[in-house]
Amino acid sequence: MPITLPRDLPAYDVLDSEGVMVMSDVDAIRQDIRPLRIGLLNLMPMKITTETQFARLIGATPLQIDLTLIRMSEHQSRHTSPAHMEEFYRPFQAIKDQKFDGFIITGSPIEHLPFEDVTYWEELCEIMDWTQTNVHSTFGVCWGGMAMVWHFHKVRKHLLAQKHFGCFKVRNEAPSSPYLRGFSDECVIPVSRWTEVRRAEVEAAGMNVLLGSDETGPCLIEDVAHRAIHIFNHFEYDSDTLATEYQRDIANGTPINVPGNYYPGDDPAQRPVNLWRSHANLLYGNWINRIYVTTPYDAGLIGRCKQVLGRDPTPL
Repeated sequence: MPITLPRDLPAYDVLDSEGVMVMSDVDAIRQDIRPLRIGLLNLMPMKITTETQFARLIGATPLQIDLTLIRMSEHQSRHTSPAHMEEFYRPFQAIKDQKFDGFIITGSPIEHLPFEDVTYWEELCEIMDWTQTNVHSTFGVCWGGMAMVWHFHKVRKHLLAQKHFGCFKVRNEAPSSPYLRGFSDECVIPVSRWTEVRRAEVEAAGMNVLLGSDETGPCLIEDVAHRAIHIFNHFEYDSDTLATEYQRDIANGTPINVPGNYYPGDDPAQRPVNLWRSHANLLYGNWINRIYVTTPYDAGLIGRCKQVLGRDPTPL
């Protein structure tokens, strides 16, 4: 089954050309089924690139997905045209009475700022609290995940002396997790961040590390109490995303190392090889499937059930 997108959204033609099943919102309303409603709170500056990356992953399952693009209500994007934002994005305040089966909070390149200094932090706190009553399963990505664990658990993000930048191996530490079904014992994932959360603090807060690394710390964690998983690295990245970041920093005169384990022979003149695509599809497919088997059919019951890892939800 396809992912439902507005026909004029740039991601529609990109994904259609890649063989991802897409359906226009006009065609979708003719089908008498309940699609899974997934919200994407896109905090990244290059919004079209990010929305396409996530639509590609959540659209690669056999289930019909209705994707809603969401923005902060007052924050204005400086890197995406106002026309695109107006046509395809809904401000949070306009959708906060709605229910979602899944909700993704993306990263944002503001790691250096204390959370409370972020201009939209107050509304983001409102959104994170709102997920507890209006969302069945939340997925925090990089800074978005760090914001979630800080808000709910006061688990800090720690500045790194040197940026984690490149492709790194992570261990599968929870092979029986439904989110890691089909995963190898190790996999490779792009990493691009100046901060980290620490395993001891994550575990002390009652969360579980699902994918981890001695070099780059926790990668994927589960917060059962808040029906959430968080990933601090970037399975959603395209093959050339790290190259684009590297070339941008070089052009800006920003000190940056060649992304490790990314270019063949660590030679930036070579074309990068994508080593993470299959596990990216596995993880997001497993997340979507987990939502499908546990979310209430009656969307009005979302947020009124408590989910226990590995079990179906039970009414509160």
